[in-house]
Amino acid sequence: MAREAAAGSEGPETPAGSEAREAAAGSDVREAALSVDGRWIGAALPRKEDPRLLQGRGRFVGDLEPPGTLHAAFARSPVAAGALRSVDLTSALAVPGVVAAFAAADLGLTGLRAVLERPEFHPSTMPILAEDAVRHVAEPVAVVVAEDAYAAEDGAEAVIADIEPGEAVSSLRRALDAAPLHDGVASNVFVDLTMFDDPELDTIVGAAPLVLEEAFTSGRLAALPMEGRACLAEWSDRDDQLVVHVSTQVPHQVRTAIATSLGLPESRVRVVAPDVGGGFGLKCVAGREEIAVAALAHRLRRPVKWVEDRQENLTAAFHAREQEYDIRAAFDADGRILAVDADIRCDVGAYSVFPFTSGVEPLMAATELPGPYKLRHYRVRSRAVATNKAPTAPYRGVSRPQITFVMERLMDKAAARLGLDPAEVRRRNLISKDEFPYTGVTGITYDPGSYRESLDLATERLRAEGWYDLRAAARDEGRLVGIGLSCFSERTAYGTPAFMQRRMAMTPGYDVSHIRMDPSGTVFVTTGTASHGQGHETTFAQIVADQLGLHPDDVRIRQGDTDVGGYGWGTFASRSIVVGGGAARRAAVQLAERIRRAAGQLLEADPADLVLAGGAVAVRGVPAASMPIAEVARIAHFQSYRLDGDHLLEASAAYDPPGTFSNATHAVVVELDPGTGQARILRYIVVEDCGVIINPLVVDGQVRGGVAQGIAAALYEQVHYDESGQPVTATLMDYLVPTATEIPPIEVLHLETPSSHSETGSKGMGEGGTIGAPAAVVNAVNDAAGTQVLDTIPVRPEQILGVLT
Repeated sequence: MAREAAAGSEGPETPAGSEAREAAAGSDVREAALSVDGRWIGAALPRKEDPRLLQGRGRFVGDLEPPGTLHAAFARSPVAAGALRSVDLTSALAVPGVVAAFAAADLGLTGLRAVLERPEFHPSTMPILAEDAVRHVAEPVAVVVAEDAYAAEDGAEAVIADIEPGEAVSSLRRALDAAPLHDGVASNVFVDLTMFDDPELDTIVGAAPLVLEEAFTSGRLAALPMEGRACLAEWSDRDDQLVVHVSTQVPHQVRTAIATSLGLPESRVRVVAPDVGGGFGLKCVAGREEIAVAALAHRLRRPVKWVEDRQENLTAAFHAREQEYDIRAAFDADGRILAVDADIRCDVGAYSVFPFTSGVEPLMAATELPGPYKLRHYRVRSRAVATNKAPTAPYRGVSRPQITFVMERLMDKAAARLGLDPAEVRRRNLISKDEFPYTGVTGITYDPGSYRESLDLATERLRAEGWYDLRAAARDEGRLVGIGLSCFSERTAYGTPAFMQRRMAMTPGYDVSHIRMDPSGTVFVTTGTASHGQGHETTFAQIVADQLGLHPDDVRIRQGDTDVGGYGWGTFASRSIVVGGGAARRAAVQLAERIRRAAGQLLEADPADLVLAGGAVAVRGVPAASMPIAEVARIAHFQSYRLDGDHLLEASAAYDPPGTFSNATHAVVVELDPGTGQARILRYIVVEDCGVIINPLVVDGQVRGGVAQGIAAALYEQVHYDESGQPVTATLMDYLVPTATEIPPIEVLHLETPSSHSETGSKGMGEGGTIGAPAAVVNAVNDAAGTQVLDTIPVRPEQILGVLT
């Protein structure tokens, strides 16, 4: 059943006229947020995190400064390639306030080496500080420590690095033929995979009524979180432990990287992620600066802090998504896709990242290119290619915005060539409900979704509002108005069964949760996930509260600390609600049973007859026979002699699902300015199916944030390098980030297809907005321009003008 977003979905005035929207009523927010069946899952509960964040009570790494804190700054390479002959620290040490300075040889750290255990993969080691060579601009060559950040910056500028410049490899095409960036590696191809080869494919393509041979490209992007990377490390004499506060999505993986590089047991390293101001994948890998800061604190026995500035974020942090696709696609006369032959090249920069490696983008692109469409003949070659640029990390969506862009452009191109409606071409190719569970050409099995239904709802909405009529009328008036669609599936909540297919030496997937109730009846839940804006403190509390009959305010979530709770893989790949939330729900089910057993003795009732609801435990059908859950907790802790057997009110559980598939359709209306080539978005609709919705406010916020990033990728953002490997988008004056003026109101409609591969019926959805937006926007731009030749993201005004003139 479709329903509009619970809040904030106001759109622009539509051709059919605007509709009045009802505001949610009720003075008691706690109770008004309850869904109609009295459960917290599905309730539009305001985020528990927001009051402290909005009132300045949040605590980010930049807010932490214990007494005696030193500040670190990095001296960085000014050239993209060259031999590092020496590093002279003399002048840096003479700067007032500088305490120490180190080059690679002084710290003696082991570099980061991530591995895929497959013969097609060629590993590279990322040194913490450059040793004998520099391989991209802004690579750190030394680190300076001072009493304040200003002195540290002055000291870093005084470092003299003797670099003999070499020839930079600044493009994918050149890299394929250039000398290897790394010794001991035969070429600049880190990964070269030919997968799903089909001996019948060439015959089918040769006989097809329509064959498209197309090239698509996508620009390099910076994740650009509001809070850049940051780290504060200090040595605890009491615990004989290195304590590292990091702005990260993956605390346990950062702990492993630090311990390995410093040669310490992991028990001697504690990583804590405080409040984190966005990550988007940039912070789901270990940064060399974080390891260097930890090493400095370990050596100097004083707190050391580093906070990335915006220029470092744009030039030295991890990038993503510079990709090229050469595609042959065959269609029959009715627009059904018959075969796809793909050659994919991903520019992964100078190094493999830890722990995901340089294989994450080409592997994702190769295995998931078919998306929601019924494709039976498929061949793909996918390569990770090293260049003298900053390394790439798995930015939000990981190649899926690109593969969705490719498939959706193919659908529009086929429709134009065959004289068919673009929506109808999609409808004929989408997996239908009666075909689930559906095993695709890549061997992946899709759980049920609403692919055709989401497309139908989106197009019906546009038609009912009059946008198709407006487009026709606008063309008669000489205005350039276009409509773009994008259908996609989002594989989410990868467990180890999915990740093991990549053959990562460190294979993520499962999650662990521990839950305990204190004497006042408050519940504490630990999770291995690490929120960086997703609202875990709210949604996890809703899941647990439903199992225990409590209010979410009585559930406290503890995350992001490697010394608290069990091992966890962090937050990425739309995994947290399904995997982490699934573990928390399983633990809550166990705790609920323990509460019933204890209450059964106190109420002289069979535990099976007891119901937990409204903060009390009661005999089913006998409301008078009840007691507060808090009273059960008090007795279990303070008067345990009244209870027989195991009376501990705590439990642990793990969860490792096979994965789920969310799906969505994006529908966009765009108008082009024929004088400037600017694209203005008039209407944006998302129909999202992420299974059971835990909290509509959180889901809608994730969708809208993702769409904003997707629009940015479609029209504005791109990291540029010149031929010498110099970044020319090193500030926000050059790297174009859209403002609220450029992002339109986004209406979110929901379909709910529960997943049997999830404890709650939910599916992941954190990346969907980003995945679908570029294709929908560029399709709308092509439609408005009356062409089908704009096949790059971002698409620039000058490119649009080029096809209009």
